[in-house]
Amino acid sequence: MRALLVLVAIAVLVVAGLLYFNIVSIDQTQRGVVQAPKFEADVAKVSLGTENKTVAVPTINVERPANAQAPN
Repeated sequence: MRALLVLVAIAVLVVAGLLYFNIVSIDQTQRGVVQAPKFEADVAKVSLGTENKTVAVPTINVERPANAQAPN
C-alpha cells in the first residue's frame, strides 16, 4: 500500500513539473456549461369543487333476545 502511494506521489510531482516548465499545456477549448435537461409534459386539467346533496343513510336497530344474559 505504501509503495502505491509513493508511485502516485511521484506521478503527481512529474505532472506538476511538466506543467511548470510548459512542456505540457492544458487549455480549455470550450466553455464548460452544465445544463439540466428540459422536459415538457402535456397533462390533463383537474378541477375540484364541493356540492351539497342529501343522501339516504340506512339505520340499524339491534334487539337482544329476552332470555339472553349480559356478558361478564
